Order: sequence, then structure tokens, then C-alpha cells
Amino acid sequence: MIKPIVLLRRRFTSIRWRTRVTLWAAATLAGLLVVMFARLADLALTQFAQQTAERPWLPFIYTPLVGMLVVWLTTRFFVGSQGSGIPQVIAATRLAHQGKPLDKLVSLRIAFAKIGLGTLALTGGFSAGREGPSVQVAASIMHFFHRYLPNARIIRSEDLILAGGAAGIAAAFNTPLAGVAFAVEELGRKLETRTSGVLLSTIILSGMVAIALQGNYNYFGHFDIHEIGLDIIVPVVLTGIGCGLLGGLFSRMLLWPQRHHRFVLWEWRRVHPVWFAGACGMIVAILGWWSGGMSFGSGYGITSQIIVSDVGLPWHAPITRFLATVVTYFSGIPGGIFAPSLAVGAAVGANVADFFGLATQPIIALCMVGFLAAVTQSPITSAIIVMEMIDSHGMVISLMAVALIAKAVSARMGPELYQQLARGFLHSSDNDVIARKTSQ
Repeated sequence: MIKPIVLLRRRFTSIRWRTRVTLWAAATLAGLLVVMFARLADLALTQFAQQTAERPWLPFIYTPLVGMLVVWLTTRFFVGSQGSGIPQVIAATRLAHQGKPLDKLVSLRIAFAKIGLGTLALTGGFSAGREGPSVQVAASIMHFFHRYLPNARIIRSEDLILAGGAAGIAAAFNTPLAGVAFAVEELGRKLETRTSGVLLSTIILSGMVAIALQGNYNYFGHFDIHEIGLDIIVPVVLTGIGCGLLGGLFSRMLLWPQRHHRFVLWEWRRVHPVWFAGACGMIVAILGWWSGGMSFGSGYGITSQIIVSDVGLPWHAPITRFLATVVTYFSGIPGGIFAPSLAVGAAVGANVADFFGLATQPIIALCMVGFLAAVTQSPITSAIIVMEMIDSHGMVISLMAVALIAKAVSARMGPELYQQLARGFLHSSDNDVIARKTSQ
């Protein structure tokens, strides 16, 4: 009886099993943190809605102050936690491959700052999402655990960062397939044999944690679409082109500070980031007042109402959401654009359907996919995220077609958003290395 026990002990203390246990622990913690972030974000959005319902004047004071506080904390203590988080993860995978330091892009400090500051920003009504930040949070956790692997050469650091980022999307949207597609389209651009197993196991385990704690939910609700025929062809082409143009414009606007960094506005932001964030907060408050509160927050609540209840929206809903998201991004707070982009697409779809007297839910689904695909230029990921909410196999081809058309149109207007933003972080890292060498 002793020999089997000894063999079993040796097996579970082997390098392979110690590696597996470490990866499982990392994936579990990543899933827990993403779920915690989701819960905190929901509480923040609910709290803001309750406070402003009774005090409509409050955002004009509170939103700018929150923006100033968040940006001050970000620039003073948590550099690298600003913005979406996806460009940081892309840059981190490349820097890890080059053997360069990553602490300003992925670390435990960044992960908890992303959660805390992102939640705080949502209490101020900023139009930001938690999905992009969840990518950076999960990638940071996986990178942290790389040091505890029994043999760090078995799995490269960039592989764990890639797997963590994909798991963040999977857990945030409850769509494992979207996590895999996102890893291929955005983070890694390829899957190597030794990466694929780590990627899939991390996504599955993080997704299981999210489902166990939040249930097998649909992110924005559930579409119930039937009887899709050939008459969908014209809406597919038109929404693909229209959302491609609108999403391409959105992407170009987000890249404006990077591509024209010497413009007077961005020079002032560089010198006075806190005051600039306060000004952005005031603009967000004005847009929220003009829209009747529809442009505040991530857009999760109003988009869910559109999908579930088929409620109508005023004509300015997509415009105010579009502008509020752009201004929020300019402010420099930690926050993503996935959920706001889907909200813009849903608002555009609702208005188009109402104006032309079309079936609302199919047009909303097409516009959500089209706008997100145009902004991110990741058509497969965008289509899969919305496909998970569709109860109609007949729309699968339509969604993919819209995503591909929108991506093609957007690509004519500018480069891929996340890849271009990642270059900014790579450039900053190179400058830091040069500065350290000079000081030595």
C-alpha cells in the first residue's frame, strides 16, 4: 500500500502538476477579481442613478470632482492604469517577449488600481465600461503568478499575459468563445501550440468562476429573433457601411491625442491633467443633463431596457453617448469602451428601426455588432459577443457580414485602435529605458 501512495505523491509534486495548480490558482483569482469588479461597477452605477434622480444638479459638481480625483491618483500613484487596459496588455506581451520590465503595464498594483479607480469613476457617471479594464486585471494576475511557476521557462510570461487578457474578456462578457477570438484578433495575433492549452484552460476556469458566482447570464439580456429572410440583405449592407463610418470616426477621435500630440489642447492636458479631467467631467455632466441621464455610466442599463422592453429612444441618444464616451476617454480615467460602444450601436439601431419602421431587435443587433467591429476592427470578437445574446441561428451570417463590412470601412479611415494605442505605451517604455541609462 505504501508504493501507490509514494507514486501518487511524486506525481502531484512533479513540475507538471505544480505548474497546473499554479495556473489554476491564477485563473481562479483572475475570475474572482473580474466578478468582483462587475459587482462593484453595478453598485457604482446604481448609486449614481439613485443620487442624481433626486438631485439633478449633482453631476455638475460631483462628476468633475470625481474625474479630478481619479486622474490625480492615476498620474500620481498608478501610472499605466489609465484608459481601457487593452493597449497596455498588447504592449506588455511585446515587451515581455523582449525581456523588458512590465510593472507599469501589468502588476498587482495596476490590477487593484484598475478596479478601485474604475469603480470610483463610474460613481461619477463617466461613460466607461469594465470589460477592457478586466482584460488588464486578469492579465496582471496571470503575470504575477508567472514567478511562482516551478520552471518559468516552461511557459513564457507573454503567454500568461495573453491567456489572462483573453480570460478577462471571457469572464466579463460570459462568452468563452469571444475570449479565444479576442486573443487571436487583438492580443496575440496567433496561437502557438504551447500557448493554446494555457489559453483555453485559463478561459474555461475563469469563465466557470464567473458563471458560478453570477449565473449563466446574458450580458445585455436576450434577443428573441425569428423569421429572418432575404429582406435582411439590404439592412446588413447599409448598417455595415453606416456603422463602419461612424465607428471609424469614433476610432479616429480616440487616436487624435496620440496622432496630434502637439495640438494645444493635448499640450495643456499634458501639463494640467487634473484640471483637464475636471473640464471633461463638466462636459460629461452637460451631456448627461441634455440626454436626460441616458449618456451617464457604461450604457448597460439603457441598452438592456432597449433589448428586453423594446423601448424607444430620443434622436440624440446615440450622439450624446458617442460624445460622452469620447470625452471620458480623453479625461484619462481608467475605463473601457466595449460597453459604451455596444450602447452607441444599440441606440443607433433603435433610432434607425423607428425611423424606417423596421423590426427593432434585428436592427439593434446588427448595429451593435457593426459599431463595435468598426471601433475595434475585431469583427469575429464583436460578432461572437452579440451572437451569445441572439436566439436565432438565422442571424449568425448576417452578424458576421455586418462585422466584416464595418471593419473594412473603418480600416479605410484609420489604423486599428488598440494596436495603435499600444504603440504609445511601447514608445513610453523605450523612453523610460533611455532615461534610466542616461541617469546611470
